[in-house]
Amino acid sequence: MYNIVFLKNLNMKNIKSYLFAILFSVLGGLTSITGYKYFNPETDVNINNNKNIKLANYVYDTTDVIVPEGLNFIYTSKKTTPAVVHIRTTFEGRSTTTRNPFEDMFRDFFGERYDNREREVPRRRGSGSGVIMTSDGYIITNNHVIENASEVEVLLSDNRTFIATVEGNDPTTDIAVLKIDAEDLQTVAFGNSDNVEIGEWVLAVGSPFEFRSTVTAGIVSAKARNIGILRDRNNLQIEAFIQHQAPVNPGNSGGALVDLRGNLIGINSAIATPTGTFAGYSFAIPSNLVKKVYQDLVEYGVVQRALLGITILDVNAEIAEDRDLPVLTGVLIDRVNDGGAADEAGLESGDVIVEINGTEIRNVSNLQEQVAINRPGDKILVTYIRDGKKKTLNATLKNTLGTTEVVASSNSFTIDGAVFADVPKELREKLEIDGGAQVSEINNGKWKNSGITKGFIVTSINKRGISDVEDLSTILSQLPKDDGVLVEGLYPNGVKAYYGIGW
Repeated sequence: MYNIVFLKNLNMKNIKSYLFAILFSVLGGLTSITGYKYFNPETDVNINNNKNIKLANYVYDTTDVIVPEGLNFIYTSKKTTPAVVHIRTTFEGRSTTTRNPFEDMFRDFFGERYDNREREVPRRRGSGSGVIMTSDGYIITNNHVIENASEVEVLLSDNRTFIATVEGNDPTTDIAVLKIDAEDLQTVAFGNSDNVEIGEWVLAVGSPFEFRSTVTAGIVSAKARNIGILRDRNNLQIEAFIQHQAPVNPGNSGGALVDLRGNLIGINSAIATPTGTFAGYSFAIPSNLVKKVYQDLVEYGVVQRALLGITILDVNAEIAEDRDLPVLTGVLIDRVNDGGAADEAGLESGDVIVEINGTEIRNVSNLQEQVAINRPGDKILVTYIRDGKKKTLNATLKNTLGTTEVVASSNSFTIDGAVFADVPKELREKLEIDGGAQVSEINNGKWKNSGITKGFIVTSINKRGISDVEDLSTILSQLPKDDGVLVEGLYPNGVKAYYGIGW
């Protein structure tokens, strides 16, 4: 009875309300579907093969969320990760002699076998990243990743492994070039780092902590940064880093910094951190400098270093006020080396360089980069300020030997009647020396007058070590006029000698 009465009441009182609710629900669904179709027109999407994916004109957007082109990292990631490799390095252990405090007692009982006991230090391993530049296997990485390694192994993104040879390296820019025997590899193209803007989005691609094919994103926060991590005995190191905020950690060294087009704009090299892991500041070698060093190492085996032949300082407010300069940025020439490119072009101490080839020069790092992307013999247009007036001139850059010729892996250098050459490896090993510059010919001049004869090996000038003829040339070019020179070295028979030369 109760149930029947309830059903009669429901049919009579609420049937209209339920029908209206159903009707409005259907209309709402139709409206939603129609609106979605209108505002999101169908596109040719092939999810299965993931090729040519487009949604609302944005490349590689595989979700319903539309990503603006300036923030779309998917395309860049897919393009670059196959061209970034993982590098494993092996460093041979060495034997060290240890002395036991009971050695003399043991020798008395057991004989001479206790005289020179050696302890084998285990081999060390390291890792880093690299960027494939050619389909036949040329790879760029950092010098500090492979320096002194006995074996370098390259692991591709498809898990193939290769033993690499080191084609060349340059500690002054922290760049090295490897070669593996492979074909049809995916590559990354060079971008123009001069065109990179502060605030631009960039991606760091590498293998931190051996997590291969890792991509991180951030913006460029500064350019031409000098952070003081590279060292060179002749002060020829170049630091003009791109500072960015894409997280970089151990293992990322040598990896790619790319723009959103997938072009290489830098090689990640360093982080500034109190902990050893990423703390917000990453640094990459700009691609224009990388490209030049890479091409030199592939073509010649050594870097063709171009020099203006000047000692320089950053312009600051104090210098600008003291010298009544119309600018607060630029590079002040403190000293001009005799016979160098700047000297022959007409630059003088006190000049302030503000442009190289039309590119603004704001600091020393900026200038070093713009000069270093050239080769000896190249002409550059220098814009400078002298006596408050802006002027321009052309300078022909020279190499570390003071000439415009191509520098080879084995060099010769002539000065004041003496011809110097690099010391052969066999002779270095025999004399147990790290390097030097050997007199291969000697004629009338300061060197012969000092008593030096053919075969003498210069190992230091004024207590500064000489590793090769480039070192010798660079140090001699930096000596003040009318200064005495103390030459230290030895002859092939091992006899050491010292000479004084009036400079």
